[in-house]
Order: sequence, then C-alpha cells, then structure tokens
Amino acid sequence: MVNTESANTESVNTESTESNAQYDLNVILEPHLDETQLQTEKDAIQAQVERASGEIVALDEWGNRRLAYPIRKHNEGYYLIYRLQLSGTTPKTIEAALRQRDNVMRVLVVKDRPEWKTKKEPKPAKPQAEAEPSA
Repeated sequence: MVNTESANTESVNTESTESNAQYDLNVILEPHLDETQLQTEKDAIQAQVERASGEIVALDEWGNRRLAYPIRKHNEGYYLIYRLQLSGTTPKTIEAALRQRDNVMRVLVVKDRPEWKTKKEPKPAKPQAEAEPSA
C-alpha cells in the first residue's frame, strides 16, 4: 500500500509542474496582410490564449521571411513567435482554434524544456601526434 501512495504523489507532482509550463507558439501568417489585418490576427491570438487561461510572456515578431517550401502558393510568410505560460491540454485547443483562421498558414506549439537550454561542453580536440599513427 505504501508503493501506491508514493506513485500517487509522483503523479500529482508531475501534474503540478505541467500546470504552469512554458510553451513557444509559432504562427506563420499570410505575407500580404496590412497593419489592421495583422493587428486583428494578433488580437485573435491573444484572445485565444486568454480564453485558455494562459498568459503571453513575450512576443518576437520576425516579420516577412522566405519559406523553405511554398505554403498555399506563397513563398513568404509573416512570422510571430510567442512565449506562453499555459496549463494542461490548453496548447491543443489554442492550436486547433488558430488553424481555423483564414490568414493563418501554419501553427506550431512546442513545450519549452529546460534541458534544451543547457549547453554541452565541446569534446577536447586530440593532439595531432595522437590523431596520426606513427609510421
């Protein structure tokens, strides 16, 4: 019975850490939008995040960039990169709601993981004498 209690506390701990996780929301809009349409799309994204009880931490606006491959016969797209604070399964609901908008070409939600930010030390280079065998 002790084992089941410890298993329950572990599952509660993982849920509590996920309840306030950080996510990156990447949105590519159609490139030909004017300022009012662009502001309308930003407001719609903000409304979706607030509706999901989330918080926008930061917005990185890249502007028009060339796409790697054509999407909807466009070679460019307007990039918006949001840093969000969300809980539970809300990223999927935000993603689904944004995909239905006409001016949104792509949506990607990625959970921010701390281990991705740690930098690995480069392997030490072998000296030339050790790298080449002696003849």
